[in-house]
Amino acid sequence: MVESQLKTVRNDFSSLLRDAQALFVEATSATGAKADDLRARGMALLEEAGSKAKELQAAALEAGKEIADSADGYVRENPWQAIGIAAGVGFLLGLVARR
Repeated sequence: MVESQLKTVRNDFSSLLRDAQALFVEATSATGAKADDLRARGMALLEEAGSKAKELQAAALEAGKEIADSADGYVRENPWQAIGIAAGVGFLLGLVARR
């Protein structure tokens, strides 16, 4: 569920950025009232992009919390396996750091 939300928000954000880039390219050649209109549309797109970025951040935080809760539950249910895994990872990191 969170993964699909992340993908949707990421796609929306990419689309907004492409639209904003196209708008700013068009705005560089425009003058007068048309330039003002393009500038206003550009600012609206940037505000929407900021909103989408906040949604992406919230979805990423939610996914991180779910992963942390899952890891916490695993460690509470299997403490000795968790200790063994941590010791193995520590050993491997020690070997890598020593080289």
